Amino acid sequence: MSDVPTSACVPEHDLDWFVDDLRLRGIRRIHVFGWRDLADSDAGGSEVHADEFMSRWAERGIEVLHRTSRAEGLPDVDRRNGYQLIRRGSRYTVFPRVIASEITRWMGSADAIVEIWNGVPWFSPVWSRRPKITILHHVHGPMWDQILPGPLAKFGSTLETRIAPPFYRRGLTVTPSEATRDELLALGFRPDRVVAVPNGANPMFSPGGDKTAHPSIIAVGRLAPVKRFDLVIDAAVEARRRFSGLQLSIVGEGRMRDQLQRKIDDVGGGNWIELLGWIDHHSLIDHYRRSWLVVSGSLAEGWGLSLTEAAACGTPAVATDINGHRSSVIAERTGRLVSEDRLGSAIGDLLADDQLRQSFATAALERTQTLTWEASALGVTRCLHAEVLRCAAKPS
Repeated sequence: MSDVPTSACVPEHDLDWFVDDLRLRGIRRIHVFGWRDLADSDAGGSEVHADEFMSRWAERGIEVLHRTSRAEGLPDVDRRNGYQLIRRGSRYTVFPRVIASEITRWMGSADAIVEIWNGVPWFSPVWSRRPKITILHHVHGPMWDQILPGPLAKFGSTLETRIAPPFYRRGLTVTPSEATRDELLALGFRPDRVVAVPNGANPMFSPGGDKTAHPSIIAVGRLAPVKRFDLVIDAAVEARRRFSGLQLSIVGEGRMRDQLQRKIDDVGGGNWIELLGWIDHHSLIDHYRRSWLVVSGSLAEGWGLSLTEAAACGTPAVATDINGHRSSVIAERTGRLVSEDRLGSAIGDLLADDQLRQSFATAALERTQTLTWEASALGVTRCLHAEVLRCAAKPS
């Protein structure tokens, strides 16, 4: 993890020490703003990350309030893993609603704030003087054209890259990868104010059992345009010309399900491509363990969490060469990163090379053993602690 200059005088401690010291300094209630909730059908790695540090804070006596947008079929007020959830507002109205309720303290006062900036910022530096950190998983870049129509996409990109950054440059921003940190520095963020804290892998993801007798690949994530599962299907079709027994499993839910099913039918994949939808963790682990490769065709990621999960199960990756994937996969050591036009040939080449594939699998497994959610939560907590100390040191 990059150093946090504002807490350089604080020796390294475990998570318990930092949380205890935060409480001693009056940080007993923290509000966390996120666009989506973990139980939302569109939830992904960002929501997993938030749950990991919030649940650990709650377990250690911090009162955590998580504000997100409304999710279909879920209650407006809920609890999970010791913290409170408020789901109110649409994907767009959640921003002014949260800001208004924070300014009026309608949801109660917070001693500190964590803003999860997912494309659209909450602009907390403008309306709050409480200690705060911002968590930004990735810069959306080309994703805007897939998320919003033309003029709105341009506005979204301008908001993210030009309008919002000046308000955040003095605050502390946490990101999961050095690649995203470099992107933020290119946008004018200060080097001493951006900290890379790697994501973790849940210990339940572990190796075991045998691989399938036939070549098999798995792709996991939200069925959203940015994940480009259509590209994965095309790549699998190409690889299957070399391996007639190849099977592809796609795990996830989202609005592109019907579109992907039509594509599967169009390529004649009904008997070798499985569109599994959402499956429980036990089944997911089993699929990771049995698959020869995990594949991602994503256009943009902050951290390819499914690639890390699969690595922890002893399954190497073939993925598009993007910033987030460069953090979760060490190229030519734990997997292969390629341009989108080479995804199919890269899958085929690695399926054909048993020795190299096993070498990647071994290295991938070894690396994930150093990536834990406890360490990730510690990194986030240490950053918040640094900001609490910095705010306390400011002249009144």
